[in-house]
Amino acid sequence: MSSSSRTPSTTRAGTTDRGIPAAWLALLAGPLSFGIAGPSLILPDAARDLGLTLSAVTWIVTAFGWAIAIGTPLMASLHSHQGIRRALLTCAALIALGAVLVVSVPTLPSLVLGSAAQGLGTAGFTTIAMSLTRSARSMGLVTASLATVGSAAPLIADLAAQLLSWQAALVLPALSLLAVPGVLRHRPDGPAPQAPFDPVGAVLLTALVTALVFVPHSWPVAGAAAVAGGGLLVLHLRSRPDGFVPVSIVRAPVFLLASGLAFLLAATNFGMIYLLPALLTEQANWTSGQVGAAILWPLMFGGLASYGMIAVTAKAPVKSVAVLFPGLAAAGVGLACLSTWPAVLLIAQALTSLAAASGQGAFAARAAAAVPDGARSTAMGQFNLCYLLGAAFGPAIAAALAG
Repeated sequence: MSSSSRTPSTTRAGTTDRGIPAAWLALLAGPLSFGIAGPSLILPDAARDLGLTLSAVTWIVTAFGWAIAIGTPLMASLHSHQGIRRALLTCAALIALGAVLVVSVPTLPSLVLGSAAQGLGTAGFTTIAMSLTRSARSMGLVTASLATVGSAAPLIADLAAQLLSWQAALVLPALSLLAVPGVLRHRPDGPAPQAPFDPVGAVLLTALVTALVFVPHSWPVAGAAAVAGGGLLVLHLRSRPDGFVPVSIVRAPVFLLASGLAFLLAATNFGMIYLLPALLTEQANWTSGQVGAAILWPLMFGGLASYGMIAVTAKAPVKSVAVLFPGLAAAGVGLACLSTWPAVLLIAQALTSLAAASGQGAFAARAAAAVPDGARSTAMGQFNLCYLLGAAFGPAIAAALAG
């Protein structure tokens, strides 16, 4: 059964059947990408002003990445148990608190805490936005906003740093707060009663995710911790099948397939993003500014074109999209391996970007349709977690291959 058969259609262009305009959902989700890609060009300025090394200030980005990884399932559970309004307001408070810390207290601990708070809040916003979509077109707009903002984030953040300050550039994720009034105004009714909150399951999943995030940086210790955490979580699922990670999700083959492919596509795309600047600099002798401007276009193409690609494949069987998007990613990797010409490398990046952005939306819709309606928000949290872990593993794998 395709996702379209279980996913209600829109009632009017750009509006979900529950009355939330898809544009509000895209604005709610998209700014998360500022926290992932935005700091890349401004961290040297932060290091200089703080009197720290560049490696020290990268903890700002690490904190954001860790927070969105653990925040995605945690905030999805909050949405499931407490409803949209309380989840939105909690996430908004976290983002506002984080922004205040980043802007008003220019010390590394405050910047790390502020970045983590913004990561938790924006992770919740993104999961809420994806769980509220009820059509492939709406899901496509949400995921396209994530990819498009991510492609332009470094340049926008750099411009914000020049016009205002590098601290202002670090609070660009707070732009998602602009969507809160619109989503609250159109929000659907509260959720049906859920099973009691499962604190043990939440702690075990948080520990597992934390270990996985650090596997690329310290694989022996983090890998052992991940195996132990995963084993304990599996044992816990047997005693609490309706807990933090519902068994109904784990036993849904389409959900597992979609989540696994989303992980692979994200790892491939972000690995290419990591490798491409070095390859272009080596082969074409371009400056960093030229490389940044050149890479913008294939990433922007992938984000914008994904909206149409998701709409076109909305009614396609799961098997078809499971071949199409990994095939596009494989073609991109193949081109990068066969040729080092700048034009070919940029085409390769465009293909992997299109595959990841389109795959995120297409597989998210099918993952949501594969689970019971009551588990939809939780499923979106777990799905996004897999995609984000792919984004974390991709650069580490690429660095290992390049080394």
